[in-house]
Amino acid sequence: MGFEELLDKDLWLEAHLPRETDGSFSSCLRFEHPQPLANTTLGTEAHGSGESESEPSTVPCSQGWEYDHSEFSSTTATEWDLVCEQRGLNKVISTCFFIGVLLGAVVYGYLSDRFGRRRLLLVTYVSSLVLTLASAASVNYVMFVLTRTLTGAALAGFTIIVLPLELEWLDVEHRIVAGVISSAFWTGGVLLLALVGYLIRSWRWLLLAVTLPCVPGIISIWWVPESARWLLTQGRVEEAQTYLFRCAALNGKPVGEDSLSQEALNKVVALEGGQQRPSYLDLFRTPRLRRISLCCMVVWFGVNFSYYGLILDVSGLGLTVYQVQLMFGAVELPAKITVYFLVRHVGRRLTEAGMLLGAALTFGISLLVSSETKSWITALLVLGKVFSEAAFTTAYLFTSELYPTVLRQTGLGLTALMGRLGASLAPLAALLDGVWLMLPKFAYGGIALLAACIALLLPETKAAQLPETIQDVEKKSIQEEDTQIRN
Repeated sequence: MGFEELLDKDLWLEAHLPRETDGSFSSCLRFEHPQPLANTTLGTEAHGSGESESEPSTVPCSQGWEYDHSEFSSTTATEWDLVCEQRGLNKVISTCFFIGVLLGAVVYGYLSDRFGRRRLLLVTYVSSLVLTLASAASVNYVMFVLTRTLTGAALAGFTIIVLPLELEWLDVEHRIVAGVISSAFWTGGVLLLALVGYLIRSWRWLLLAVTLPCVPGIISIWWVPESARWLLTQGRVEEAQTYLFRCAALNGKPVGEDSLSQEALNKVVALEGGQQRPSYLDLFRTPRLRRISLCCMVVWFGVNFSYYGLILDVSGLGLTVYQVQLMFGAVELPAKITVYFLVRHVGRRLTEAGMLLGAALTFGISLLVSSETKSWITALLVLGKVFSEAAFTTAYLFTSELYPTVLRQTGLGLTALMGRLGASLAPLAALLDGVWLMLPKFAYGGIALLAACIALLLPETKAAQLPETIQDVEKKSIQEEDTQIRN
């Protein structure tokens, strides 16, 4: 192609593509009819008369689009042309996924209290694997949205089952270690995802890669025992006895003839009131459990609302998606180490309140810092991420210890529902900058401060045994009142 042909091509673009307000060519529209070059470059001065004429009519691009594949070889947007008037459908994918997460927390929380932790954990693993593979093989947009919604539900079930199942097999001393170690593996996955995402630039192959860990997870279920605590609350004494004997043998602990006999375990079931069926209404029937539920709902809402509000500030730092993922994964490790020492020596309640207060102060200080000082903004963002992640980690451990075994998963499902609601509303709060530029940060910081105050109303579980039934929770309330009267 010669110079003249190149010039003719540029003139054709000038004549056929309308300009955006910043002077760049539009990527979504073209002129319905070719315009004279003078009209596109000189405006009304080319007509001599100075009279303004009507805006030239434009039409959508009818011959498709050419995409920039320098960063991603393929995405859902390039696969199904989710651009221009269809660009809102990209947001629908994320929204539907979080709707699935929200519903999954409620459904799997109830089902795991109803049918057992181990069985539902297997269901969530298999469902996550199958549905993610189906997402990667989607032939159209509707199929992809549907499978991603169901995948979100399955993943939500997994996240709320694993930690309580661990805690129900551990004593007070080892609950903190187990909670922090499990959370550390989550951080490892966040860091690994940054690397995998950088190496795999096709969305279908990326989905397949992140699904592979489900395979060893499914295999490991073979060695995962059902919660003996849950089995006893359901009156399934023989199964609980089998798992308890296995646990004692694995730990090399001698077991007396009478300590784990069916008669002894039957007495435990009788005292605990076995075979209780879970219900979300049970979370609000009794005074102490009602207070725990209401407070936990506010705390989880505040944790998620401030956490995702903090993430929205990342867009102004000029970082790539891989750098953001790597940065957030790196700052999670010191957050979890901090949680380990604080919950062990200070307690769950003060740790949760302190971390939420720290997040609120981060938003408050950011109001005083100029947006042009990138280094200070980045430092505050990292510090806020540490506080928010620490609050997240503590919330999972604290909430699991507050609820009784018969309602532990149900309670986590309800609080996770409120948490996801907070995450969903966080982007909407960012729109308040149209009213006042600083209003979103006031909203995020204010909610975090409110959640910190509400966390102080929860009972401490630092050295407490896990409650098994609703009666155990209410008895603790009576014992605390008696202690206060004596003092």
